[in-house]
Amino acid sequence: MEERGRAEMSARAATVRKGKQRMSPEQAAGGREIAAAEAIAVIELVNYQRGAVVSRTIVKHAVGTVTLFAFDEGEGLSEHTAAFDALAHVLEGEAEIVISGKAIRTKAGEAVLMPAQQPHALKAITRFKMMLTMIRA
Repeated sequence: MEERGRAEMSARAATVRKGKQRMSPEQAAGGREIAAAEAIAVIELVNYQRGAVVSRTIVKHAVGTVTLFAFDEGEGLSEHTAAFDALAHVLEGEAEIVISGKAIRTKAGEAVLMPAQQPHALKAITRFKMMLTMIRA
């Protein structure tokens, strides 16, 4: 019994705290900021800041990344291109995404594919949060 208690305490000591999410050292080394095989509320992993765009990469590997963003109303990302396709999934609020001059108004629950090598920009119509998945292939 005493040995089991020590093992449990040791396992708990090996857990690293990241915000509200717990992560083991192995997960951190594996390119993840979130625990694997657990349900998480991704919308709570990034917070708004007045007059700013906040980002947090939660998965980072050589073949792709998943990054959360929180945009204050009126804030945005200026036009740029990316070497790979990117999927912007709006989690909360409303945004305008412009791809090669085409404006797309999108809201929570919707996603927009931004093709590689095409200029794109984003602007918050209201405060909004999105999850950006970039696949390097």
